[in-house]
Amino acid sequence: MSARRPYRSDVSDARWALIEPVFTAWRAGRTGPGTAARVHDLREIVNAILYMNRTGIPWEYLPHDFPPYKTVYDYYAKWEADGTTEQVHDLLRDKTRRFHGHNTEPTAAVIDAQSVKTSANVAETSQGIDAGKKIKGRKRHLITDTLGLVLAVFITAANVHDTVGGKHLLDDLAAAHPTVSKVWADGGYQSSILNHGASLGIDVEVVQRPRTKGFEPLPKRWVIERTFGWLMQHRRLARDYEALPQRSRTMIHWAMANKMSRELTGESTPTWRIETDIPPVSA
Repeated sequence: MSARRPYRSDVSDARWALIEPVFTAWRAGRTGPGTAARVHDLREIVNAILYMNRTGIPWEYLPHDFPPYKTVYDYYAKWEADGTTEQVHDLLRDKTRRFHGHNTEPTAAVIDAQSVKTSANVAETSQGIDAGKKIKGRKRHLITDTLGLVLAVFITAANVHDTVGGKHLLDDLAAAHPTVSKVWADGGYQSSILNHGASLGIDVEVVQRPRTKGFEPLPKRWVIERTFGWLMQHRRLARDYEALPQRSRTMIHWAMANKMSRELTGESTPTWRIETDIPPVSA
């Protein structure tokens, strides 16, 4: 690393050790014109991406003690396109599941969607209006395991129904995690998603909201609501600033990588909630 003063978003030595082999292997496998010169420290590129992800600044506002913002964005795009970012994310997810005493492959999951506003640089064709939430923007369709760790992400315009995005997610889930046989959903999903899940060998169960007044964590489903909370702690995800939907998906992977690496190294911010207040979830 350079001798600059550290930022709070920088990866520590322990966090870098978790993911460094992936990036070292990526660089070693690079061939072609211009790849022989190793100009930029990959750890600094990661630090710059995490700084932007956590603070929410535009790319061109990256502090000057990071590599040039166009260079950082080029790495960000390359790592998205060749699957490196998702590889890092999945590696940390597997480590986190083992850390909590789970097998790396889950058997149960939770599905939900979140509508968020978009910024002015997002094309009209990539946006829509969620009439129920009264939000114009995009929708993040997520499936998580029972720890709240992301298994699949799908980004659409906000007017795309949860069930439509959910079917796409179930297809991705069945392909990437065939061990999952149970998925919990909320009442916003139509019966067709239950049938679609059944065709994939997945039992989709709708968890109904309680009829009592006031807030009450929904059984099974509260974990994905917490995941949306984790994402919103990263200001780049407070709304969707990405011109391309696939960049939005990658931004979620970086936010979760940040969260999981901190948890694995004991650098997590102390929670505001006592975990025993929420019923445990098996699987």
